[in-house]
Amino acid sequence: MAFENNEKAEGYWRENLRLVLGLLSIWAAVSFGCGILLVDVLNEIHFMGFKLGFWFAQQGAMYVFVALIFVYVAKANALDKKYNVHED
Repeated sequence: MAFENNEKAEGYWRENLRLVLGLLSIWAAVSFGCGILLVDVLNEIHFMGFKLGFWFAQQGAMYVFVALIFVYVAKANALDKKYNVHED
């Protein structure tokens, strides 16, 4: 990956780090928040025959994590094109 100058490289990594930290915070909120902290509140709601807190703890957090992978790929590709370091 070759940047035109150091300013563009710093900008790229700053945006990339912000993206990663944002997505990780969403994942942590869903897995820890919905699966552990808010489980009693969410268990009052039923989803596909299961209590919602139980569902998030067992499956929901994994689905969110996989969705976040696809979001990261799309955003990272856009970021690569923005800084002109994309693969041809």
